[in-house]
Amino acid sequence: MKRRVHHVQDQSPRLALNAGSAVIATTVAASAFATEPRRGDREPSRDLRALIKAHKATYAAFGKAIHEVDGSNRGHDRASRAEERALLAVCAYPAVREGDRRAKARYLLKIEARGELDLAEHTQALLRPTMWRE
Repeated sequence: MKRRVHHVQDQSPRLALNAGSAVIATTVAASAFATEPRRGDREPSRDLRALIKAHKATYAAFGKAIHEVDGSNRGHDRASRAEERALLAVCAYPAVREGDRRAKARYLLKIEARGELDLAEHTQALLRPTMWRE
């Protein structure tokens, strides 16, 4: 009986090493799988594409309102507010998937390059979706 116990004691370090290796291998494999976006996650979602499309349309309408000759500030103000709401919607969109994060960042970098992400509301809308809900 002692020999049997001794044999188990001799094997336990090998078993622990094998078990530890299995845990590490499983963790590495799971991490690699988790960081590699699924094929469908590489493209922006329909929702984000719609928000970007809406912003582009309101931005074009705002540009047109500015260049109208009638001199009406009313149309200009309305177009400005619509464009601002559309841009804030893009900023506030919680881009969770890889494709959404890339598309949102790429689009907003273009907007920022034009100098149009200049309001505190833009920054707040960008940061709010990244916070944990309590």
